[in-house]
Amino acid sequence: MPWGDLSTGYGNNDLVAMHTHAVSGSMTMPEGALHPIPQSRLRGRENRPEPVAVGTIIWLASELMFFAALFAAYFTIRNVTNSQAAATGTESLWQSQGDLINIPFAIFNTSILVASSFTCQMGVFAAERAQVRRSGGLFNLRRWGLREWYTLTYLMGAFFIGGQVYEYSALIGEGLTISSNVFGSVFYLATGFHGLHVTGGLIAFLLVMGRTFLARTFTHEQAVSAVVVSYYWHFVDVVWIALFGVIYILR
Repeated sequence: MPWGDLSTGYGNNDLVAMHTHAVSGSMTMPEGALHPIPQSRLRGRENRPEPVAVGTIIWLASELMFFAALFAAYFTIRNVTNSQAAATGTESLWQSQGDLINIPFAIFNTSILVASSFTCQMGVFAAERAQVRRSGGLFNLRRWGLREWYTLTYLMGAFFIGGQVYEYSALIGEGLTISSNVFGSVFYLATGFHGLHVTGGLIAFLLVMGRTFLARTFTHEQAVSAVVVSYYWHFVDVVWIALFGVIYILR
């Protein structure tokens, strides 16, 4: 039997599944593959939601609640602090400490992260058409594949994290630390947790790109992985836009 001996009684689900696909004629032999694989692994199943995508969306909803709690804490602490300053006739802590933030640099760093959402989505388009690598010159962006777009997105995200580290070092040099006052506490907590999420996204990009090098065939599962990573990346970008507007602009 070409798909394994099903009479051994070992209960090998993989062999049973491959035998079923072989009998139904749904096996295919992609170029570069070592053995036939089910066509559903290349094209997915029609009219069925992807469990990984659905699970990612549900998980992101829980992450949204986490950041909503950070926003609530920020607004509460800011309002209480500003009210106390107004009652005593002193300068608001949010005003004095907020002036330490380098707004022009923060705008530039934010623009890099926001732009990375567009490069990430271009990588998704490449994954949806199963284009793993570029089909033209390096500077011919129209022929870029998943690897090139996700590599650029990774570099832009890494640049954002590097900019955040630089910003932290400058603020610490000015005397603003996480323990110096309540402004420093909520500032570092909110932006720091977001930075950890961005770092998690960078790791996810490495895993997705690593699979494209290890696998001989770009399957539907790999395309779905690329798409759900883009969900996460767009999420952290939107959260940062909200954080930037609240912490850096409104204050």
